[in-house]
Amino acid sequence: MAHMLDCQLFGLWAGGHLVVNTLIHIANVLLVFQLLRLTTGARWRSALVAALFALHPLHVESVAWAPERKDTLAAFFGLLSLLAYVRYVAVPTAGRYFATAFWLALGLMAKPMLVTWPFVMLLLDYWPLRRLNAFAAIWPRLREKFPFVALAGASMIITVIAQEHGGAVRGLVEAPLWFRFSNATVSYVRYLALTFWPHDLAVYYPFSEFTVSMPKTVGAVVFLAAITAFAAAQIKVRPYLLIGWLWFIGTLVPVIGVVQVGGQVMADRYHYLPSIGLFIALVFGAASLLEQWSVPTAAKAALAGIPLLAAIPLTVLQVQRWRDSDTLFSHTLRVTPPNLIIEHNYGLVLGHAGRFEQAAEHFTRALAIKPDFFDALLNLGITYSQERRPDEAVPVFLRAIAVDPASAKAHQQLGLAYANLNRDDAAVAELERSVQLAPGDPDTRANLGLVLMRQRKIPEATAQLREALRLDPNHAEAHNNLGLLLLATGQARESIPYFEAALRIKPDLAVARQNLERARAQTR
Repeated sequence: MAHMLDCQLFGLWAGGHLVVNTLIHIANVLLVFQLLRLTTGARWRSALVAALFALHPLHVESVAWAPERKDTLAAFFGLLSLLAYVRYVAVPTAGRYFATAFWLALGLMAKPMLVTWPFVMLLLDYWPLRRLNAFAAIWPRLREKFPFVALAGASMIITVIAQEHGGAVRGLVEAPLWFRFSNATVSYVRYLALTFWPHDLAVYYPFSEFTVSMPKTVGAVVFLAAITAFAAAQIKVRPYLLIGWLWFIGTLVPVIGVVQVGGQVMADRYHYLPSIGLFIALVFGAASLLEQWSVPTAAKAALAGIPLLAAIPLTVLQVQRWRDSDTLFSHTLRVTPPNLIIEHNYGLVLGHAGRFEQAAEHFTRALAIKPDFFDALLNLGITYSQERRPDEAVPVFLRAIAVDPASAKAHQQLGLAYANLNRDDAAVAELERSVQLAPGDPDTRANLGLVLMRQRKIPEATAQLREALRLDPNHAEAHNNLGLLLLATGQARESIPYFEAALRIKPDLAVARQNLERARAQTR
């Protein structure tokens, strides 16, 4: 709905969408500050947490990538729900409780990562709200979270069903439990490392980035356990250490890889909400030490400015990497190991820019990583066809069909390659197979009609072209091809409206303009 509103305001101008993303991010920064200021009373510590959240390079992806509106929007509604919860704790009323649930529901609609929010509320109950000081208080605090847990549970079920339906969830055969556990523990450590030294950031981290090994997994488990034990030991004197740490650990659980969705090991955008807890632990912990050591106020201010001054140039640099797909993908390929998805996606970008030779190189690299990668096979064949190399495209399309025999697109493209080689019988066979697999595709019918016309099968060609126009009355190529059929059968006057319709729909369709001139010349 937010994207629809942006399209109403800005159309498809990306700048407008990104300005809105930035404004929501700024609102989130202010909400983080307000939440901590209200609950802790520590203005400057709250401001530093909010500033780190605002400027950290790992958060560039959530703001500079328009589809990640779900990150900024979920954080906005999630933080509003926490503020409403704090108001409810101060004065428990039905209205304030409903407001908490309402904002949480909107946040879950934006992104289901907020399923951990009832857990965050429990953490706040312990510190800074101090509502769990007695054992007897635990059950009432748990009980009041049940409606919020129900909202989170419903969101979780819907999300899992949707992701499974879309084929994004990896099964246990593809990603066994030991692999998931190893990847999750190592990824936690990687997020921590990138928090302190955000280098080699990428839009996509492939699974090959981490070699799953027992030593690495054991080391990660010991490291995480040591931090947890240290924070737990400080719970009485420095409760913010454990609360912030558990916020970080807990809110990352939905995306840490226990349930494998997609092919990446981690993502910068997943750091957006969990980082708040980590910054709370770091800032409040550091401030406590400085007070203990009686550090002067001026020195405290200087020390607080160091991480911000370090973050600003790194964030500016990261923003520059998001200025276009070419820059983003080329950088990602430099800083990650063999990257199947980015090689393929970079090939698409180069192909759309007309840089077919470079596009073919990247599709070929993707196939070197995974020889049966259907998308790369299909797009490499299309690239060869665009380069007018149909003889090289045919074997690539045959490989693609061997991977996915039910792909209408692959049969269609193979048929077009055969047509460009003047192998019309083979072309018709492939295009007819494509029509069988996708009878509602007007593109295939428009192309089949053209090849049938070349074979002088006029009734069959006419039927296919008229069916293409029935399926899509605004199909410029079908209008042109039907006009061409009429022109070729001596019906020049009748062909003119079809060429004119093709040009109204697609004014830059040069072949339709040429055919229109021929038809008008014949009528004269």
